[in-house]
Amino acid sequence: MNGWLILIVFAASCVLMFFGWLWQRKTGNAGIVDVIWSGGMAASAVFYGVMAHGAVLPRVLVAVMGGVWGLRLGSHIFHRVLNEEEDGRYKYLREHWNGSHTKFLLFFFAQALLTALFSIPFWVAAHNPGSSLAVWYIAAIAVWLIAVGGEALADRQLAKHRTDPSQKGKTCRSGLWRYSRHPNYFFEWLHWFAYVLLAVGMGVGWVLLSLLGAALMFGTLFWVTGIPFTEQQALRSRGKDYLEYQRTTSIFIPWFPKKSGHANPKKQEKKK
Repeated sequence: MNGWLILIVFAASCVLMFFGWLWQRKTGNAGIVDVIWSGGMAASAVFYGVMAHGAVLPRVLVAVMGGVWGLRLGSHIFHRVLNEEEDGRYKYLREHWNGSHTKFLLFFFAQALLTALFSIPFWVAAHNPGSSLAVWYIAAIAVWLIAVGGEALADRQLAKHRTDPSQKGKTCRSGLWRYSRHPNYFFEWLHWFAYVLLAVGMGVGWVLLSLLGAALMFGTLFWVTGIPFTEQQALRSRGKDYLEYQRTTSIFIPWFPKKSGHANPKKQEKKK
């Protein structure tokens, strides 16, 4: 398989990230890095769909599924970058690094490397020689629809909460956010299994390699820039309200919430 395609994606991502770094240096908003990452992922899916040597069907599915997912995510983030203050994660890094332009440049280039690594499942699936609409392809489409639809719904619900003046300073507990503290992250992670299913039939080694996207996303969300930074920021801004939300709501996989820790005053009186 033509692994040089991945090097092209990495080189192109470095160029885009350099211009993104210049943009954040001018605007003071590093959130553009997520927009470029999402757009770069969409472009890589289309690029592999055109250039890879697999059958037409898996190449088309990779291009469409990866492209639509990346463009939706990128446009959603870009709207926030243009209309909101810099994400708390990047504010923290700016303060922690004392505004160092060099460290931010290295951070942006690290995202270019992640773009190339995350694109590997696209690259694998786009080389699948299977040309018939197998059950695995149908399953991949179903997973993709559930994941991208769920992530889009979670994003809309959170956006509605943020723009409601009566909810200012309160934790979003409506819709999917009642069942998971990070439903958008969960569906983002789930999305990567669509490309694992598209790789079925290529051999165990290739299928395992296609799991790289899900593995990287899980690690990023739980140990790098996802859940830890998001929850620290939420605790700083919403305090006890978010502590109660943490106690009652699943951190990742949607599940029924636990009962609130607030006692019923009438029951307390009876006990007395």
